Amino acid sequence: MFVVLRYDVGTSGFPEFVSDARAAIDVLSQRPGFVRGSIGQALDEAGSMTILLEFDDVGSYRRALSNYDVKITAVPVLSRAIDEPTAFELLHSRGLDGVVDAQSSIAPDGPRFP
Repeated sequence: MFVVLRYDVGTSGFPEFVSDARAAIDVLSQRPGFVRGSIGQALDEAGSMTILLEFDDVGSYRRALSNYDVKITAVPVLSRAIDEPTAFELLHSRGLDGVVDAQSSIAPDGPRFP
């Protein structure tokens, strides 16, 4: 599963955001199930930033968020994100090591999208 958090930090907030985001990813990286964390910035809009997190599964992500160190260091940063859906299940991936297709874990009577 992956998490996409978007931020509008303005041009003056860039250095502080990157520092805080690095610290958040560092503490999250110590939790079981963590795969990868990245910080990005928009190429065409100054101050538009993202944090991308990958975890083995949603349970690992949720357990990571309940950790004390994560609550102190990462949650304050994560909670400043634009208010929109952030957690996604991986359905298709293609990379140098091949293709992965996965079944949705959403309940059969839950929302489905083609």
